[in-house]
Amino acid sequence: MPKALSISFLALGLFTVTFAVNLQAPLYDAYAAESNVGATAVTIAFAAYVGGLMPTLLLLGGLSDRIGRRIPIALALILGATATALLVQAPSWISLVIARFMLGVGTGLATTAGTAYMTEILGDERAKNAALIVTSATSLGFGGGALATGISLGLQGHTLLPTSYIALFIAAPILASIVLTLPPIDKPRPVSPVRLPVFPAGTWVFGVAMALAWSATGMTIAVVPLELAKNNLGGWTGLVIFLAIFVGFLCQPIARRMTNGHALALGFLLIPLGFLVLLAGVWMKMLALVLIGTCITSAASYGFTYLASLAEISLRAPDNRARATAGLFVYAYFGFSLPVIASGALADMLGLLSAMVVFEVALVTVTALIIAVWKHQVEPAESAARAG
Repeated sequence: MPKALSISFLALGLFTVTFAVNLQAPLYDAYAAESNVGATAVTIAFAAYVGGLMPTLLLLGGLSDRIGRRIPIALALILGATATALLVQAPSWISLVIARFMLGVGTGLATTAGTAYMTEILGDERAKNAALIVTSATSLGFGGGALATGISLGLQGHTLLPTSYIALFIAAPILASIVLTLPPIDKPRPVSPVRLPVFPAGTWVFGVAMALAWSATGMTIAVVPLELAKNNLGGWTGLVIFLAIFVGFLCQPIARRMTNGHALALGFLLIPLGFLVLLAGVWMKMLALVLIGTCITSAASYGFTYLASLAEISLRAPDNRARATAGLFVYAYFGFSLPVIASGALADMLGLLSAMVVFEVALVTVTALIIAVWKHQVEPAESAARAG
């Protein structure tokens, strides 16, 4: 199979795995209504995704080193379709929790294997290009699923079987079959099937940046739609979630031309700024500000921070890319889940808007502390380099 075709099919497979992840997001309120639950329950269901993903990253991040890259990706595609089918057959909060858990397992399998596989197809000297393709495919997938369902609901009216679900049911098994026929460029090794993630030296700041950035994205995807629905703007949920990720995709070519450190620094500045603008839009009930803030946050989360972190990890761990990628996503999904659950609990006690204000204050404080520590570490290293 020509290399260009292998790259295209692999990217399409990764897109479809992540397309399934947020496919059901515009229907969160419908599933919650089916079970008569509040904001805390919705955020717990949202974070159940991480409950499936984290053990996969922690224990099976290097599984593809043993069994090859193709099987985990194909399995992830089938898991995505199965999870979505569960929501069609038994729409409820419990089903949403189970489905999100399954989607987390699939994402953990696909992102670690897919990043390593793409780098192996392109070659070590093009590791940054491989990271760009992976981040582009997954960013479009994460955002595209929610947008597709939002559009489907807009055209079909309220339904628990939107056309976007049907498209996934058709595409996933076909792509799973194609992925299994991709060339076995990787060389499976007789290693333990349970392999812990690795955290390359000097990359902690990239991991923490991912945690901060994705906490803002998690809030945008899980909590903001609840406030939009409360203000009779629920029809915009799909677009908001799409923008929360797609704008980052548009920024990735810019990030690619920057050094990883500079891209990371810009991400640090944009994360709290974007959520502040979004918060102002929610407070003043101005949809334009909500969309602008979402775009700024997206530029940080899925643009500068995501690409810089994934590229840096690939460069610093050439012999352990799958496990190092798993380590990076441990940081990312820690941020994606725990702050969102805490904010959901606060929302039930204080209200959604108050919970978002508390989150923004925490985001600004933690970002400032991390920048201060990072600057303190970087300056002595630069001085030593100049002296040498």
